[in-house]
Amino acid sequence: MRNAVAAVALAVVLAGCSSGTQSSAPGSGSSGTTPAGTTAPGSSGTPGSSGANPTAPVQPPVSISEDKPVVPPNVTPVAKDKVDTTSLSDTYRDEAYVFGDGRDLEVFGVGGGCKEARAEVTGQSADVVQVTLVTITKQPAGTMCTQEIRQVPLTVRLDAPLGNRRLVLEAREEMG
Repeated sequence: MRNAVAAVALAVVLAGCSSGTQSSAPGSGSSGTTPAGTTAPGSSGTPGSSGANPTAPVQPPVSISEDKPVVPPNVTPVAKDKVDTTSLSDTYRDEAYVFGDGRDLEVFGVGGGCKEARAEVTGQSADVVQVTLVTITKQPAGTMCTQEIRQVPLTVRLDAPLGNRRLVLEAREEMG
């Protein structure tokens, strides 16, 4: 009986550890809000929009395997000369991907331990799209946090397809 109780307790702890910080799919974390047009797959749990159903979560199409992206055939990398990452540290990936109808954009934030990630579309014009990668540190009182850092795929929805516009990626840190 004690083994069964311990197994259930372990399952609850593991389930609690994975919610809110898992980077596998949007909507799998805790419920939260981000500015319109953004999704934080696995970190804020806020659904994006895609296709005919504007409230359906946008699944991040690109995954990272052994530090290399795995890109499905229906996803287009944004040309390196169109991605401006000059204000980012080397911790961030300098790549982005467009999918769906050209308005869904995937970028990579930084998460792990007590850090969650989200992306915000902070500016859109005819020439430039600006996306801020936000890292939120949440350390509950009396807890220890691991220091691992991992790349977290983040999907944002633009007002119009990215097309030939330049993409400017910036970063910001917050305490949560």
